[in-house]
Amino acid sequence: MLILHNARIYTQDPQQPLVEAIAIHAGRIVAIGKSADILSLTNSRTQVQDMGGQTIWPGLTDAHLHLQHYALSLQLIDCETPTRAECLRRVQQRAQNTPPGQWVFGHGWNQNLWPEGFGNAADLDAIAPNHPVYLTAKSLHAAWANRAALLAAGITANTPDPQGGRIGRLPNGEPDGILYESAMELIQPALPSADVETVRQAIRAAQPRLWQMGLTGCHDFDRSVCFAALQEMQQADELRLRVLKSLPVEDLPHALALGLRSGFGNDTLRIGNIKLFADGALGPQTAAMLQPYENSNDSGIAFLDSEEVFEIGQKAAQGGFALAIHAIGDRANHEVLNGYAQLRQYETNCTLPHLRHRIEHVQVLHPDDLPRLAQLGIIASMQPIHAPSDSLIADRHWGERAAYSYAWQTLLNQGTLLAFGSDAPVESPNPFLGLYAAITRRTANADPTQPGWRTDQCISLHAALAAFTTGPAYAAGLQDRLGRLSPGFLADLIVLPINPFTATPQQLLNLQPSAVLFDGQWVWQA
Repeated sequence: MLILHNARIYTQDPQQPLVEAIAIHAGRIVAIGKSADILSLTNSRTQVQDMGGQTIWPGLTDAHLHLQHYALSLQLIDCETPTRAECLRRVQQRAQNTPPGQWVFGHGWNQNLWPEGFGNAADLDAIAPNHPVYLTAKSLHAAWANRAALLAAGITANTPDPQGGRIGRLPNGEPDGILYESAMELIQPALPSADVETVRQAIRAAQPRLWQMGLTGCHDFDRSVCFAALQEMQQADELRLRVLKSLPVEDLPHALALGLRSGFGNDTLRIGNIKLFADGALGPQTAAMLQPYENSNDSGIAFLDSEEVFEIGQKAAQGGFALAIHAIGDRANHEVLNGYAQLRQYETNCTLPHLRHRIEHVQVLHPDDLPRLAQLGIIASMQPIHAPSDSLIADRHWGERAAYSYAWQTLLNQGTLLAFGSDAPVESPNPFLGLYAAITRRTANADPTQPGWRTDQCISLHAALAAFTTGPAYAAGLQDRLGRLSPGFLADLIVLPINPFTATPQQLLNLQPSAVLFDGQWVWQA
């Protein structure tokens, strides 16, 4: 047995929200309470640790993360630069150190923040003439490629735009190097693929980075290679994160044929929801809107309507699968909510359980739709770090509609359950940056004396902590054993050198755990 005492332990247990000590045995919490009471349980085999008054929280969960992409992104060129010229300089430097003919990869560019705006294939050709170059945007909803990469994929002036996507073009019809939404898939067959072992090694290397940020779990939205790598890690006893693994909608028929369902697995790796996309993203203006973007005739790209949501949802619900639908624009969210309303009625009529359906992102809602997530019991899987990052382009592209974007406090007031994440590698998976954004709606480098963006939607630190603990646990169907530090719950916790509840918001930005316990074992100590 392990006893941690002389601590301020915020349990998330409403019966005992703040205690001094905790006893752990065989990966589970067996008792919480005052130090004297818990120390009385000591026997000859007990390890006792005086925590010196430090703060303890439950381990945090990122409710929307791309684990494979994040792990592999640690090896990519960082294209999140203040100018396009700096991004090109970094690409040139990598190309000079890469054998000719090999691919050069990068991630993180955001044309909205570049004075020069979008780049093109010629820019990359000039600095990397002997390499195919492929750079994904920060949003992961657009990519920038050079001519060698486009030719390797067979993308020419004669290549038609795919459904749900667009090839950027020069006036003469030739590809300009920017691929939007599903057009990114056209280049995939030409890319060297990451095999299971490569992904496994990358995730193993990424785990300590996630621990030192305070994460002991995540909800992953990558695909089958990642799932295979995670299964191998679990079988080899290498997986030290609790992973809820979504499946893409194209795999739904296979999953149903095998008799799989949401919740299959164990407390370390279990199947989550079926993932669908209802629209694109704000950055490239592909999020589906009810009215055109400001100063534009474009309303984005809608991938699903309510009838398609309902049609897919029926099949999924019959087999025990919940849905998780990416929806950013107000039209996309409206259609998804209409589809979910039909699905809830279907579940009731067929005496099926009301499954834990989710909307991923929920970035902007029509005012009439604000109460509907709570009314339908739909989980809002949101990423608070997006709000300050997107504030300038949200105001620019959505205008007054941005008043209903990233509306955490309004959704909470309606009774909506929030599950917070990062969408890493779109943003950093550091949950303390997410907590800071949730309570201030400021970017990390903003003037702390100035108010954040649309601060009426700021939430309390207690509410934000719940969205990184009990919210994801409920979404995963693990609310009876994860997200709290209560007797019978899994022993995942983080030790913090300062008390976030008495710290300034600025102190959250650089806060890291001094230790992390997973399944009753220390996996990280600073």
